[in-house]
Amino acid sequence: MIETVYPVAFSDQKTIEKIVDDDQAMINHIILPHGEAVPEHDSNSNVYLVIVRGQMTLRLGAQETEIYPSGRIIAVPYQTRMRISNGNEETLEFFVVKAPNPRVMQKENEQKKPGGA
Repeated sequence: MIETVYPVAFSDQKTIEKIVDDDQAMINHIILPHGEAVPEHDSNSNVYLVIVRGQMTLRLGAQETEIYPSGRIIAVPYQTRMRISNGNEETLEFFVVKAPNPRVMQKENEQKKPGGA
């Protein structure tokens, strides 16, 4: 068997799980019931939000809050402030794909700085 299979949770309860942690990508799986949110933070790599269930309430930087339905992929640039929440009655489920992995992105950015290795 040459493939790797990664199981993910099936739930309606708040869940945040790291699925893949390779240099090429980090993939997290998140389930948010109504009223739940991910703490506001800055993206630490190029981020792709893949919505598979429900509707995502998303605010990026100083932009107005948007609502995105399932079946959408939202690309969030590196170092963008983001607030993800579920303002809908239906459970929100999505995957967060970070490429490259934030640890690789950090090393690359340190090397670009003057005096970097």
